[in-house]
Amino acid sequence: MSEPEEPLIARLFAKLADGEFHSGERLAAELDVTRSAIWKAVQALEELGTAVHAVRNRGYRLPAVADPLDGGRIRSLLGVVAQERIRRLDTAWTVGSTNTALMERANPPVGSSEVLLAEVQTAGRGRRGRSWVAPPGGSICLSVSWVFREMPRDLGALGLVIGVCALRALGRLEVEGVRLKWPNDLVIEGRKLGGILIELRAEAAGPACVVIGIGLNVALGAPLLERIAATGLVPIDLAGAGMKASYQRNAVVAALLDSFVQGLLEFEREGLKPFVVQWMEADALRGRPVTVSEAEGATKGVARGIDLDGALLVETPQGLLRFISGDVSVRADT
Repeated sequence: MSEPEEPLIARLFAKLADGEFHSGERLAAELDVTRSAIWKAVQALEELGTAVHAVRNRGYRLPAVADPLDGGRIRSLLGVVAQERIRRLDTAWTVGSTNTALMERANPPVGSSEVLLAEVQTAGRGRRGRSWVAPPGGSICLSVSWVFREMPRDLGALGLVIGVCALRALGRLEVEGVRLKWPNDLVIEGRKLGGILIELRAEAAGPACVVIGIGLNVALGAPLLERIAATGLVPIDLAGAGMKASYQRNAVVAALLDSFVQGLLEFEREGLKPFVVQWMEADALRGRPVTVSEAEGATKGVARGIDLDGALLVETPQGLLRFISGDVSVRADT
């Protein structure tokens, strides 16, 4: 069966990814569509949050060079261990949610992984059902499925493990200043860089399949950064954090996958313990006043790090309280 043809908007994005001007007439000829179809596809890109410059007598261009997702390119950049463990790596123009799509598949074999990336998520989500804004070319929307032979004792702390793995990958890409905000956020100077969502599918007796989703801001552009900030969530992207232009999105994805696979194997052998010190060193909340919100209400106190099980420790007038992630959110107070 032949592969379905990519939608026009995806093919147009690939043409414009070099950051150069392309005339509407030339684009129409190369993509075998009308000029009107090109104009509509440009509008559709802009509606998704991708800025497109249109200049009379010059054509259309993206404001900066983009890096369309390329499964073959990503796989070629993987290390040997990840190459062996990732049995399937797919990229898509659009899905509802990469996590949901992987959850709907059959489990991969024990100790192996499947990966799905998308340029656009129509129902992308973070913890507690929050939406995730991700324009084409500007973000990484990545999900990884992994099957453990047995249910790990520290499975509830897997989000912390993946946070450390992401931190290690970004460190190799020379991104500085990344911190971890309990339980599942990556931040720089208090601004959100990315988020992690862990979902579990397990049988009463048998292997446990986890789907690990990460959304990471790469190059959102000033207008979109301002639009997100207006909602009350102040974002930052890798471009704003000083990542070198030579590290493009496919290289970032490969670094993340290498680190995730190595980390999952380490976690399966040793649990949370090998990750605790690095997580504590990157703790964005330690020593800060916080409010922890649960269904039962809110608790104020001072964050005192995590324990060896990955629970958040908060010093309160009632003593040192312990919170596990679940349906809990935590906010740093000024």
